[in-house]
Amino acid sequence: MSLCRYGPLGGLLLAVMLVLTALLAPPALAQAETEREAATAVAGVSPDVWRQVRSGEVDANFRDTRFDSNYNLINASGERWRQLRNRWVSPFGLIAVGGMILAIALFYVIVGRKELSEPRTGRKLLRWPLFVRSLHWTVATLFIVLALTGLNLLYGKFVFRPLFGDAFWAWMISASKLAHNYLGPLFGILLVVLLARVLRHNWPKRHDLEWFRQGGGLVGKGHPDAGFANGGEKLWFWLLATAGLAVVASGFVLDFPNYGQSRDTMQWANLIHGVGALGLTAVALGHIYIGTLGSEGSLEAMTTGYVDETWAKDHHNLWYEEVKDQAVPEEAIGGDSRPGDERSETASRPG
Repeated sequence: MSLCRYGPLGGLLLAVMLVLTALLAPPALAQAETEREAATAVAGVSPDVWRQVRSGEVDANFRDTRFDSNYNLINASGERWRQLRNRWVSPFGLIAVGGMILAIALFYVIVGRKELSEPRTGRKLLRWPLFVRSLHWTVATLFIVLALTGLNLLYGKFVFRPLFGDAFWAWMISASKLAHNYLGPLFGILLVVLLARVLRHNWPKRHDLEWFRQGGGLVGKGHPDAGFANGGEKLWFWLLATAGLAVVASGFVLDFPNYGQSRDTMQWANLIHGVGALGLTAVALGHIYIGTLGSEGSLEAMTTGYVDETWAKDHHNLWYEEVKDQAVPEEAIGGDSRPGDERSETASRPG
C-alpha cells in the first residue's frame, strides 16, 4: 500500500521515516566498528603494557616525541574520551536531532500551521533593517553548513561509506573537515556580532514568564503578551549566547592546537563541542520550523524586513502598541529597506 494515496500527509510521514532510519541506523553499526578499531589500532599490546599505560610508566617507544611533552601515545585518557564520545555523545545527538524531527512532524500533522487570527491589513511595520537581515542569513547559512558537516564527521561513515564506497567517502569526509575547520571561526566571529546587535531586544521581562506558562499561545485562549521579542525568541538568543559561545570557544581550541593546549584539554573541548553543537542543532530545527512553515507571516520579517500589522498584533502585541503609528501601506515600501530603516528599528524598543 502506497503512502502517496494519502497525499501530503503520507509523503511527510514517509520523509520522516526515511530521515529517522538514516539517523538511527548508526548505533547498530557503531558498536561493531568501534570494537574493530580497538582490536586493530594497537595490535600486540599485552595486559601488562595496558597496566603500565594506566599508571603512566611506559618506555620511550610509547612516549610523545614533541618537545617538553610527557604524554603517552597510548593513554588511558584517550580511551576514556573514546568511550564518552561513542557511548554518550553520539547517542545523545541521535536522540536530540532525531527526536526533534519526529516532534516537529507530529506537531505539524496534529496542530498544523498557525494562521493569522484576522485578514492582513496591507499595512506594514519595519521589524529588521537590511544589515541585521544580511547578518542573520549569513550566520544561519554558516550554521547549517557546519551542522551538516559536523553530523557527517560524527555519523557519516555509518551511512555514506556503505552506500557509496571508500573512494567517495574519502572525498566527502575530507571536504567536510576542511569546510568545518575553515568556516567555524568565521561563524564564531559573526555570531558574536549578531548577538551584540540584537542584545537590547532580548533582556528578560516579567511578561515572558506568562508567555512560557501559556506555551507561546498553545495553552488557553488568545496570545500571551510579547514585546519586540517573545519568550521563545529570547530563550533561543540566550542559548546561542551561552551554549553557542561554548561551542565556538571549544571549536577554536580544536581548530588551533598550536597554542599549548594539552591532549586532555583537546579531548574535553571535543566533548563540549559535540554536546553543545548537537543540542543547538536540535533546537535550531524548531526555530527554523516556527520561522518558516509553522507560522504564517514570520518568514517575511527576515526576507523583506517588514511584517503585516495583523502579524504584529498576534505575536508581539506590546511592540505593536509602541510602533503602530509607523505603519505604512505595502505599496509605499518600494523595496526591502529604505534610508530610514535603522532609525525606525531604533524606535521599536523591546517591550
